Amino acid sequence: MSVMTTQLEARRISTERPGAGSSESADSAVTTLADMRKGQTAHVVDVCDELDPASARRMFDLGFAPGAEVEMLRKAPMADPVVFRIAGYDIALRRVQARCIHVAITT
Repeated sequence: MSVMTTQLEARRISTERPGAGSSESADSAVTTLADMRKGQTAHVVDVCDELDPASARRMFDLGFAPGAEVEMLRKAPMADPVVFRIAGYDIALRRVQARCIHVAITT
């Protein structure tokens, strides 16, 4: 196992939505990638612990790291997969994977 995979396996991120316990307005702006609408942009907040360490590492390698800007481009006709633009390229994720990435909506 790599050092990054070991660190991802050891960390525990709460399954609560990030920002819980803070002001209502800040909490309402935090959602998941799966809940974004077409054209919205957001910044990645964290990855939930529902993903196994290898999948979490893969998301990190693809650019879904805290602070990264992501834009929702389009959804397939049955709303799965969803296409996002991150780090200058487009990537399609299944909704189940997109639900594990928490983001703060910017526009």
